[in-house]
Amino acid sequence: MLQSLMQPTAFAQFIVAAFIAVLFLQSGIDKVLDFGGNLSWLQGHFAKTPLRGQVKAMLVTVTVLEVTAGAVCALGALQVAASGSTQLALWGSQAAAATVTMLFFGQRVAKDYVGAAVLVPYFILCVGAVLLMAQ
Repeated sequence: MLQSLMQPTAFAQFIVAAFIAVLFLQSGIDKVLDFGGNLSWLQGHFAKTPLRGQVKAMLVTVTVLEVTAGAVCALGALQVAASGSTQLALWGSQAAAATVTMLFFGQRVAKDYVGAAVLVPYFILCVGAVLLMAQ
């Protein structure tokens, strides 16, 4: 079991799934624990956009997707370690890539181009994870 993680591909699958799990669980849990603060900040961020009336629904959606992507990737990392299967890590990576795309869309609509640019490495990681888990 753990000896198989010494193989480069299996190790990469495990560590990438674990990294995405940490990234998305921390972000999602932060949104849950400080929902009001996040909502307030986002309402200001989107105040001058066509999305201003949808901020609460968008925050709930992104929060659910982040926690889901993180949890599925965490389970996926365990699955890779236990059996070598990447199915859960693949699904979690796909959810993570979709979530980053939503965040990127929001940043672009809000004309926060620096914030949008910060998301690009995360998107590349998630798409790379999808390809890695499909092996």
